[in-house]
Amino acid sequence: MTGKVGAADATELSGLVRSPTQRGVLWTHNDSGDRARIFALRTDGSEIASLDVPGAEAVDWEDLATGPSDSLLLADIGDNRAVRASVDIYRIPEPELSSNPTATEPATRLTLRYPDGAHDAETLLADPRTGEIVVVTKQLDGRSGVYAASAPAAGQPRERTLHRVGALRLSFGGLATAGDVSADGRTVAVRTYSTLFAWTRRPGASLAATLRRTPCTGRVALAGEGQGESLALGRDGRSFLTLPEGAGATVRRYTARKR
Repeated sequence: MTGKVGAADATELSGLVRSPTQRGVLWTHNDSGDRARIFALRTDGSEIASLDVPGAEAVDWEDLATGPSDSLLLADIGDNRAVRASVDIYRIPEPELSSNPTATEPATRLTLRYPDGAHDAETLLADPRTGEIVVVTKQLDGRSGVYAASAPAAGQPRERTLHRVGALRLSFGGLATAGDVSADGRTVAVRTYSTLFAWTRRPGASLAATLRRTPCTGRVALAGEGQGESLALGRDGRSFLTLPEGAGATVRRYTARKR
């Protein structure tokens, strides 16, 4: 435990990522029911800022990732009833907190469609070097679909059809609720309410190819956290932070055992 979240309005946190440029800063957001905004927290949970995100809508935000050029990717991919014709990823430059902003720069929307109908999802993975995006669906039977897309280059249409590239076998009841890629790109992780699954990424391998490999290299039990829907890996993938939903949520830090 490193502390408790002090932001009074941060009661349903469902996304977490370490700042790629500002030491000791975490970015997070609420899921459905809040407006389009993000919170900046210290690693002890104390609030630094609450920033509105102009140009974005908050239908059901579920995860955060770091994209190319130190951008933040906000995943509006929740769909409990599986009825949305499309979902959205919002890209914003990471705000510089030393300037005391009250809002981010306007968001750029990337609209995504599944090739096989609507899905509920809470997990976004992104490669900050290549721009590859992966969405992992949330399935009660534990067979989560893995869908990938490339990020559009400048001037290209801001719409993509995802490609189904595989499935994760997380066991029955293994609902995928968050994921992350370490800053060095070597570790990829997906969590459920009770377990963290991690893969070691081979040099040059895509995120999609990494997730197609089995078995995963390690599992960490997260039972007892509460409704955990967030995950932020350390830079080298040897540690991670989590937050559950609820007011005054506990920030927990886990460290991999030395071999």
